[in-house]
Amino acid sequence: MLPKRYTQGVMTGESTAGVVISLSRIFTKLLLPDEKGSTIIFFLISISLEFMCFILHLLVRRTHFVQYYTNKALVKNSCRNVSEPSFRYKVHHSTYGEDENTCASTENSMELQSDVTARGTYIRFDVPEFKVKSSWPNFRDMMFHRYLVLRVIWAYMLSISVTYFITLCLFPGLESEIRNCTMGEWLPILIMAVFNLSDFVGKILAAVPYEWRGINLLICSSMRVVFIPLFIMCVYPSGNPTFSHPAWPCIFSLLMGITNGYFGSVPMILASGLVVPEQRELAGNTMTVSYMTGLTLGSAVAYFAYSLASTGHNTCLYPEIYNSSLPPQL
Repeated sequence: MLPKRYTQGVMTGESTAGVVISLSRIFTKLLLPDEKGSTIIFFLISISLEFMCFILHLLVRRTHFVQYYTNKALVKNSCRNVSEPSFRYKVHHSTYGEDENTCASTENSMELQSDVTARGTYIRFDVPEFKVKSSWPNFRDMMFHRYLVLRVIWAYMLSISVTYFITLCLFPGLESEIRNCTMGEWLPILIMAVFNLSDFVGKILAAVPYEWRGINLLICSSMRVVFIPLFIMCVYPSGNPTFSHPAWPCIFSLLMGITNGYFGSVPMILASGLVVPEQRELAGNTMTVSYMTGLTLGSAVAYFAYSLASTGHNTCLYPEIYNSSLPPQL
């Protein structure tokens, strides 16, 4: 319903939430050495932000700006449900002569007939008739409208699905399992913070005006599949991964975050502008379904990726864990 430039604001807001959460996790771990206490405070901050967003959503919907565009969309929908008025005209014969003929005598019948012939014919214009269409279209019309939209934005749908599918395969599941003996538990926190910050930057870059073709977007989004083997080599083989230095996962997370922010926002922004105004809401809903499909499939595949790293961090012996596992007399 809103202009397409506001879609970029929505996508940037998602990344802003990720940045705030990452910063809160860093501060709680720095200020509170107790792992249990810092985790509780972290979740309380997250719940408070969710509640604040819920309240702000209700307030924003009541602003004049949002109501203007929502009412505008409702008026368009109501106008589409009413067909064009049909102006018709008919030629009628006056009933005056017939009424007079029924009451008049036989002697005046010829006189009345001539009078009707002279002035008894007239043209009557009917009042326009509005035919109200049903507000519930049948299944065939619904599928046909969706087919028209899919035929235009199919490449953008696949692009956003592939982008978030690849991202969810690795983040946060596999990234949270990357460990290093030097940095310890700080490495996964740092990696996720780098991803959220770079994802925020990527979604800001999506505001730069550039007309992408759908096929080019799909190709660039598919090329991000290279991050999957790169991150796997950060945890495999277990105990001695190929990219064992902590700088490698941070660099990969930086690149993946920027590309995720950019290629996850551009298809959503451009798709609604490719269809007629009456189909923009349907195009937005279709892109949202594609977005959720990528998230769902990526989360399912992430369980398999997690199995590759589930034992990787056990091979690194941290001093604090080692000392706590020893008997007191030792």
